[in-house]
Amino acid sequence: MTGWQFWVDRGGTFTDIVALSPSGQQVTHKLLSVIPEQYTNSAIQGIRDILGLSYEQAIPTGEIESVKVGTTVATNALLERKGETTALAITKGFKDALRIANQNRPDIFALKIDLPELLYSDVVEINERILVSGEIEQALDVSQARVQFENLYHQGYRSIAIVLIHSWKNPQHEQALELIARQVGFEQISLSHQASQTIKLIPRGDTAVVDAYLTPVMQAYVQQIAQALEDVPLFFMQSNGALAVANQFNGKDAILSGPAGGIVGAVKTCHQAGYNKIIGFDMGGTSTDVSHYAGELERSYHNEIAGVRISAPVMDIHTVAAGGGSICQYLDGRFQVGPESAGASPGPACYRNGGPLTVTDCNLVIGKLQPEIFPKVFGKNANLAIDPQASLQRIIEIQQALKADKLDMSVEQIAQGFIELAVENMANAVRKISTQRGYDLADYALSSFGGAGGQHACLIADSLEMNTILIHPYAGVLSAFGIGLAEQGLMSEISIQLPLIDASYERIEPYLEPIRKTHKQKLTQFNTSQQANPLSEHLIALVKYQGAEVRLEVPFSQFEQMKADFEQAHLKEFGYLSHADLVLDAISIEHRLDEGQKLTKISSVESFTKPDINAEFVYYRDELTVGQTISGPALIVEKTGTNYIEQGWQAEVIDNLVLRLTKHTSTKTHDLVQEQQSSMQINPIKLEMFNNLFMSIAEQMGLKLAKTAHSVNIKERLDFSCALFNKSGELIANAPHVPVHLGSMSHSVLSVIEQNTNMQAGQSFLINSPYAGGTHLPDLTLVTPVFLPEFTTPSYYIASRAHHADVGGITPGSMPANSQNINQEGILFSGEIVAENHQLDLQKIKQLFQQGEFPARNIEQNIADLAAQLAANLTGEQALISLTQAHSEAYIQALMNAILDNGELAVENALNQLKDGEYCLALDNQSQIKVSIKLIQSELKRPKAVIDFTGTSAQQASNFNAPRSVVDAAVIYVFRCLVDKPMPLNAGCMRPLDVIVEQASMLSPVYPAAVVAGNVEVSQAIVTSLLLALDVQSGSQTTMNNLSFGNQTYQYYETIAGGTGAGKLLNGELYSGTDAVHSHMTNSRLTDPEIIEQRMPVVIRNFLIREKSGGQGQVNGGNGLIRELEFLTDLEVNILSNSRIVAPAGLNGAANGSTGSNILFKKTGEEINLASNCHFSVSNGDRLKILTPGGGGYKLKAKH
Repeated sequence: MTGWQFWVDRGGTFTDIVALSPSGQQVTHKLLSVIPEQYTNSAIQGIRDILGLSYEQAIPTGEIESVKVGTTVATNALLERKGETTALAITKGFKDALRIANQNRPDIFALKIDLPELLYSDVVEINERILVSGEIEQALDVSQARVQFENLYHQGYRSIAIVLIHSWKNPQHEQALELIARQVGFEQISLSHQASQTIKLIPRGDTAVVDAYLTPVMQAYVQQIAQALEDVPLFFMQSNGALAVANQFNGKDAILSGPAGGIVGAVKTCHQAGYNKIIGFDMGGTSTDVSHYAGELERSYHNEIAGVRISAPVMDIHTVAAGGGSICQYLDGRFQVGPESAGASPGPACYRNGGPLTVTDCNLVIGKLQPEIFPKVFGKNANLAIDPQASLQRIIEIQQALKADKLDMSVEQIAQGFIELAVENMANAVRKISTQRGYDLADYALSSFGGAGGQHACLIADSLEMNTILIHPYAGVLSAFGIGLAEQGLMSEISIQLPLIDASYERIEPYLEPIRKTHKQKLTQFNTSQQANPLSEHLIALVKYQGAEVRLEVPFSQFEQMKADFEQAHLKEFGYLSHADLVLDAISIEHRLDEGQKLTKISSVESFTKPDINAEFVYYRDELTVGQTISGPALIVEKTGTNYIEQGWQAEVIDNLVLRLTKHTSTKTHDLVQEQQSSMQINPIKLEMFNNLFMSIAEQMGLKLAKTAHSVNIKERLDFSCALFNKSGELIANAPHVPVHLGSMSHSVLSVIEQNTNMQAGQSFLINSPYAGGTHLPDLTLVTPVFLPEFTTPSYYIASRAHHADVGGITPGSMPANSQNINQEGILFSGEIVAENHQLDLQKIKQLFQQGEFPARNIEQNIADLAAQLAANLTGEQALISLTQAHSEAYIQALMNAILDNGELAVENALNQLKDGEYCLALDNQSQIKVSIKLIQSELKRPKAVIDFTGTSAQQASNFNAPRSVVDAAVIYVFRCLVDKPMPLNAGCMRPLDVIVEQASMLSPVYPAAVVAGNVEVSQAIVTSLLLALDVQSGSQTTMNNLSFGNQTYQYYETIAGGTGAGKLLNGELYSGTDAVHSHMTNSRLTDPEIIEQRMPVVIRNFLIREKSGGQGQVNGGNGLIRELEFLTDLEVNILSNSRIVAPAGLNGAANGSTGSNILFKKTGEEINLASNCHFSVSNGDRLKILTPGGGGYKLKAKH
């Protein structure tokens, strides 16, 4: 070694530095990241501190061999929207495509919709068009582009993202625009095909924008360090776990820079200790990062970070909002931890700044933290220790609230309960990346690091039934340590889109050679050693089934080997194989310079000033010796953290002074919070814990379904829901996917229970009948009874509901605009047994889907999607069985009953804030929905609401009839939206709500009424009428704008967003409506423009926000959108819509939103204004333009 090495992790609050001196001694240092009055750059200041330099002394750069930095500067700039002012250039017709994106809203129960702020400030549309084949349909208008770029430049823009449709296939136009932008003078130019050479316009476009937005910020930070260090070799940690030379550090690769260092550090230090399978557990103040390693660093290629889709390889890190600063509350009868954090200000209650109760306070109260450990930097003069009494007072306040609810818990039980909840939240995050992917954690070690990791590691391991924990001497600064151990490297993902059988080395070499050349050039530009370092290449094939969405990584090799590797991985993660062909979706190519810092032996731990703690169970890490063991309970204090050894665990100091914690008794540390199963006592801690567990199971099912389904509706649009039910068929947990499914699936489950009195284990039942709890026929519900060992009747039920692409009927897609009886809409299932012994009965299913006058058109796809639903149900079944075996059936049933009671309480609390109301809403088809809402007291003096739809139109001859289950779904959705805080959605929520509907009305049709529009259109109208009656929100678009088209080969369905209504929250806050977003009873995603053009015979011509379509008021309604498609072959098209005649209503004198319209432009030149609901044929060259409605404006009621 010739000089100093500095490894820096610049975090949001602290900057950690590990330094390696010329003599090989390692030094750690921690300082605040921002103190403007003292220094401008914490990395430089930290280096000065370690070298002992005064302010006047220059840094001796000749004595420094290299500096390696990881930083959250990009993350913070993204979160706080403080990047470079950026312009977007995009293909004409797609001006708003990145803003509309998937058209879904982040929180389905939020009436005031908060979408992430856009990163670009202006947009220009470029005259050009490339088709999905790569063929140039319209040449680039160079002169117009130059004028547009010059205008942007004169407005002050210096950063531009260039995003053209299908540039991943043909980048010619983007490359030409880059030349123009350089000539005009732009300093940062990000091309989408370079930011991400992958199919999908939206994530690739977002990646280019984030790169243009963040790269100038990152380069400014790089230059700040580089100027202070002159010619010192300077490297930065990328999100993919490899280092980049400073001048090649791009914004898109910087977002997980710091956390990536933590994973590298965990992997390399654990490998040195002899452990090659680990779970990384990095717990900080506001969040916890968990990661999985079993021999290969795992990457994720498509991510959403801070509301931005990023299509670039990053370390596969799962973040959960649970940290030392997570706020602990008692609300609606439940203990709740997070997701809100107290942050650095006000911080935990003990920080003497009036902060709330946090996990840190709870650890302080029960003795897992000692006040003396903290520096005296608190209080007005920043000279006091933390205040344990403030923590205690916050817990006493909760204790008093519990007593008011007739619950008696000690201070210790309350504190331990909150910690237990935080631990379960973090443990669930680990399960998602491990056991839910088929990995057995008994084979793994938990690598604990981060500021708060050591306080909770034993509890996390207990929950996960792991027996080994490793805590490195540098656990408190492991991200900085890992940054020092990383190698230089570059990764790229390239879309291939070839049948796997054709993907030979020769076939893909033309894709790889340009990337290989670029990588080599960049990596050898700045070689820090005197000799040439070997450049290693790693090729990963991203393989999927034809028509599927989920991709699995396998090493690139010969076809038979890749096929075998893929099938092994698919079977492990999903439990089944498909007969579909395999596709090489993409190749990941990685190059690394083998020059990483080698781990050296650690013989001592840095000493530090000892706090004065008078306790027998406190040990100091720098005083421990190799071979020494400590049995819990014990506290091991070190310079950069605190480690608590729970009872039943033993710490041993092994080589390199690593603490290895092993479990030596099987007793879990639940001394203070016992389940008390004998008396079935349910406390608020268990209530929240199991509510989270049940929801986690439903979400796990949804993840399995989305990954394994074949139809676009399920895997791309996420038009499905998964749910758990108790033995009576009452909803316990429903992963919130599509609102119209929320309250309606119980009806289907109850129907199956009533029809089948002799169910057998391993059976599953198929139902879609709208007269037995179904919504409309394409929504197929698969119900699976869950039998416990030695039980002869089901203890629970699992159900998944998914929108199939086609289930027969008179039109492809089973969404006919002109149906008049149910048989014209598809095949009716009333609860047929379609699986025995957990296997689908394929012959029976084929017979069922072939029956009737109008059979299904693509039965193989139906079977594939049903297989995915069954896989999801079996995931839920196994999870419930395991959960019950860990406790008892009686206890789980008691918990489920308590969860229903709690749901009832939450809705009752919301009812106390409402007033009576009524409304009569007219629809385009001249029917009406009339509703009256009266708030009353029940016999037990508890609040109730009577929702009376008497006076609503009779059953319609058309398909505008909503099944009774849909009415319940709409009602439960509205009242859940009025609860302004997180709560479980279950059957208990309906208990305080009496819904009155007349039989044979359009809200309770009888056989054989057609219903296809009832689920999608009438449901929206029900919600609008309820919100208008309550004076809560003006009319949103009151339609889903259902578009379906197809023939015998193709079937496609989408719902199109519009404007939402403006309104008033229960706290009195007024809010504007939101543009071009899904509202109320749907939240399905829109298929990416490049994907739909790849899979369907259409070209998207326009995808824009419809300006000035929202109603005006004190606060305005949101704007609708414009969607225009050109058809490339003969197809049958259906539109089901509303608000083409009757405008979405404004409230209290505010203006209505604009009505929508459907217009067909024939290739012949004829223009046809279509009805709200219509069925028609199109030919090659015909275009359909849909303008969706805007939302109504809102004014406060005039005071009389």
